[in-house]
Amino acid sequence: MFRLIVVFCAVLVVARAQTTNVNQCINSQGPLPINAYVQGCAEPPCQLPQLQNVVIDVIFRAPRTITNMTTLATATLNFIIEVNIPYDLGENSKTCNFFTNTFCPILNGEVVQYRLQMFIESFFPVGTLATVEFRIVDNDRNREVIWCIRLPIQITPPLPAITNGNEEQNPTPVLVAN
Repeated sequence: MFRLIVVFCAVLVVARAQTTNVNQCINSQGPLPINAYVQGCAEPPCQLPQLQNVVIDVIFRAPRTITNMTTLATATLNFIIEVNIPYDLGENSKTCNFFTNTFCPILNGEVVQYRLQMFIESFFPVGTLATVEFRIVDNDRNREVIWCIRLPIQITPPLPAITNGNEEQNPTPVLVAN
């Protein structure tokens, strides 16, 4: 028991060292997790470059034993009116595949570390401001929300490709004669 308390306290200390200020969800009711950290972002709106994965590390306590979960995302955009757009996470929606300290089923009261990833497609225009709600739902309980976070974001241009220094930075165009 003492070992469990020490491990839990260590997780909380690490979690507090890397935290992003997230909000309670509005469109999907559910509690906040213990901690959420968007890599590279402490204070929203988080700057998310096109053609990159946003990575969010989440720590939460299982409210009960859960065997079948799905991760969902919904972006809220303000045009003339507010529009909620579900975003398909594809393979990243399979929650159990992205636990970093355990596996499914998760047990009642278990402290779970989870890595959420979402690819920022090029069709999101640079400069777009949106709010995204990320949540995990229990598929065996009529998609009851286990936790939910609301995060303001802004889409930025793609990051330049990382090179190893051997590539020519400004290659000369090659002309092909016919």
